Amino acid sequence: MELKCPDCGKPLAATESGAHCENCHQDFTLEARCPECHKPLEVLKACGAVDYFCQNGHGLISSKRVEFVPVTR
Repeated sequence: MELKCPDCGKPLAATESGAHCENCHQDFTLEARCPECHKPLEVLKACGAVDYFCQNGHGLISSKRVEFVPVTR
């Protein structure tokens, strides 16, 4: 999955805390969104596992289906 900068459209480089645009020199956090309604997901962490839950009626979402969207810090 290649993420693009929302400002310039260039590819983002992955960082420990999200993503970075070399062209714009901006850092972004990645927001998990539902593939059905595209709204932010609730992140559930327990015993080392991470699950995603859609509060808009779509229930648990597989991590393989989650859409990650860059958001300006």
